[in-house]
Amino acid sequence: MDELRFDDRVVVITGAGRGIGRSHALLFAERGAQVVVADYGVAIDGRGASSGPADAVVSEIRAAGGQALACFADVSEESAATTIVEVALDTFGRLDAVVNNAGINDPAPFEDLTSEQFRRMMDVHFFGTLFVTQAAWKHFRSTGYGRIVNTASEAMLGGIPQLSSYGAAKGAVFGLTRNLATEATGTGIRINAIAPRAHTRMSASENDRLAELFHMDEATMTAVNASMPPDMCSPTALYLAHDTCDLNGEVIQVGMGGAARLAVVHAHGLTKDPLTPEDIAENIGAILDVNDARVTDAASMAM
Repeated sequence: MDELRFDDRVVVITGAGRGIGRSHALLFAERGAQVVVADYGVAIDGRGASSGPADAVVSEIRAAGGQALACFADVSEESAATTIVEVALDTFGRLDAVVNNAGINDPAPFEDLTSEQFRRMMDVHFFGTLFVTQAAWKHFRSTGYGRIVNTASEAMLGGIPQLSSYGAAKGAVFGLTRNLATEATGTGIRINAIAPRAHTRMSASENDRLAELFHMDEATMTAVNASMPPDMCSPTALYLAHDTCDLNGEVIQVGMGGAARLAVVHAHGLTKDPLTPEDIAENIGAILDVNDARVTDAASMAM
């Protein structure tokens, strides 16, 4: 297969100043893209701001011979998120793909989380993705082409304590991705998502808790972290943003050298008329059985 290139293409990447977003930006630039490195430089919990991370990545890309522009903007503010897209169009004259990667984390037991913490998580993950996507969508609709790559998480499926605010926000991103995929059918726009596994400053902040949860000693935790560099998540993001990708409404779990479809399935279940509570109780095993389940479609892949 020929190398997937982005020559003469313009890509916006949010949260591109550090971690997975930085890896995305470096790979897209290496493949020829003109990259808008959008990052507000906040702390892990969403507080503070600094232009330093975005500027540093732009300098790194330019030093390697690539083209990039820093955009210091808060995706959780609609006007600022719109500015990111406007900067791409005003500077480079076009926009081909958006990678929504900006995110924060503020884990705590559910009973200790405040409504403000839940709102801040939704503001960055969901509304940040929504606002940037809305701004780009209008342009993509007018040109009849666009690629959007969102960032979901396996946390939306549960399984790790103290992530109710983060997991709920990522679940909202998943729902947005799937529903927009339906609306994208026939428009030339494709919207998909990745669910990364990577060792970043966000995951590093939870090392002690995760080590205790999974009964890992320090040496084992260090080895696991070493197996999850952020750059292992970027090849899939690049593919989903490429014009050869016709997937629509898919979520790909990525990282640790692998990639796998993450899907909602519809089991065969039970059909009975009338259906009583006792029928549910007596047949709950069959209702939950996912053998030969079908994957729930979000949209047709047809152009």
